Amino acid sequence: MSNPAGTLGQGSGKRRLAVVLFNLGGPDSLTAVQPFLFNLFNDAAIIPLPWPFRGLVATMISRSRREEASHNYAHMGGASPLLPETQRQSEALQQKLNATLAGFETRTFIAMRYWNPFTEEAAGEVAAFAPDEVVLLPLYPQYSTTTTGSSVKAWSKAYRGSGRIREVCCFFDEAGYASAYARQIRQTFEAAGRPRNLRLLFSAHGLPEKVIKGGDPYQWQVEKSCEAVMRQLGDGWDWSICYQSRVGPMRWIGPSTPEAIEAAAAEGKGVLVVPIAFVSEHVETLVELDRDYALLAKEKGCPVYLRAPALGVEPGFIEGLASLVGGALFKTGCRPGSGACDRGLSKCPYYHARAAA
Repeated sequence: MSNPAGTLGQGSGKRRLAVVLFNLGGPDSLTAVQPFLFNLFNDAAIIPLPWPFRGLVATMISRSRREEASHNYAHMGGASPLLPETQRQSEALQQKLNATLAGFETRTFIAMRYWNPFTEEAAGEVAAFAPDEVVLLPLYPQYSTTTTGSSVKAWSKAYRGSGRIREVCCFFDEAGYASAYARQIRQTFEAAGRPRNLRLLFSAHGLPEKVIKGGDPYQWQVEKSCEAVMRQLGDGWDWSICYQSRVGPMRWIGPSTPEAIEAAAAEGKGVLVVPIAFVSEHVETLVELDRDYALLAKEKGCPVYLRAPALGVEPGFIEGLASLVGGALFKTGCRPGSGACDRGLSKCPYYHARAAA
């Protein structure tokens, strides 16, 4: 559905709104695993080396990790479920926005960072739509230079179309997001028979300490996300935060999720793992959490191992995303969807933009 420039609103009298959903992407076949990994590690936000050294490192890492990663994707049927999951979220959000945003014809677009549909493809589709307004909406609740920051840079380089661009940099404590996770936790807890002596483990994707010490707000925002969910859950829960998916020799933020599981087991506690930084099911949830860490918990003697599902198209979450889009239309430039970062976090794009103004 392309529309030439100069036909804005013809036939409907409505302004056109393009909502661009940023996400990581994932291989759509086993043959795509190595090139996907190469694209990931060839990103300067991930491996901060100049070309061609970054390309050489990306080639070595993608080759060395190909076999293990292929085995993991084979466990999920030979491909990542992230794109189908994101497509369902995109469709649900578009339907919600067209039902609630009067005066706009809204279309949602998916821009994946490391595999199809790439940012460049999405940028071309948005330009063909010829929007009056463009809202950039990451499906990363917490901002990091390695995720949302990288996606925004790629978009800025690729997009040459019409429309005023508004950027939602994060939504780490947005009410719909926090409430949706609280509901997922309660439902998982109730379905398991309300087990006693249980610890909530909020598991987020980890990052090297060097990135966080450089002013990246990700860890601070993860902590605020967990606090927002706990305000919804109320008192009486034992909970802690941990980080998963470590790769490479660098020191990463912690404690790691395996360490947190072992600590709970040593205290005779069961665990309910909450993938707080993941709004869609993919390899980190379906393989790392559901297979690898479940096996670890069993080996260490955890009496119970539960995992709350990612948010997917949970209605409250979709409503929260719609609210973020609506709110962005009344803001300029880059703004947080809800709370704002501590001013000491130098890589926060909102405060960085204000300081530069």
